[in-house]
Amino acid sequence: MKKAASIFLLLAAVAVAGWFGYQFTLQSPEGGLNTAENHPLPDRSFPDLEGNLRNLQEWKGKVLVVNFWATWCPPCRKEMPLFIETQAKYANTDLQFIGIAIDDPDMVQDFYDVYDINFPVLIGDPKAIEMANNLGNRFDSLPFTAVFDRSGATRYIQAGEITPTDLEREVIPLL
Repeated sequence: MKKAASIFLLLAAVAVAGWFGYQFTLQSPEGGLNTAENHPLPDRSFPDLEGNLRNLQEWKGKVLVVNFWATWCPPCRKEMPLFIETQAKYANTDLQFIGIAIDDPDMVQDFYDVYDINFPVLIGDPKAIEMANNLGNRFDSLPFTAVFDRSGATRYIQAGEITPTDLEREVIPLL
């Protein structure tokens, strides 16, 4: 019971901080956040939906779109079909989406099944939030997306919803 209350409070804090962050995010004219520092692909592991520990480094060598999201987040839910469609469209390339859900694993599994997600989804924890902060998510916003090139260098970050135009402009040229 105490653990469930702690998780609920953590999720509520992330939601409130994310809403405020989304309202006040400073965006560059090209979209996304200004990225003064280039952060390498983190060497972090999180469990997938089957409970297997997966390290982000296993996808190094691909253009990696890492999206931090939650089932209760309206902009996260809105952008998910775009990610599924883009992953399918570029399935024969080096493009790889990875979702890191800051949410209850059972809710994530239901969402995964309903949306028929075609890319790996990992279950985040407070270390995932810390990782997003280190990548430039200053306000704990959800959704938050970081794009890495094949060498593992950060090429683009976005607090808030990604649009088809964002993907076309920032991700596709990296392929």
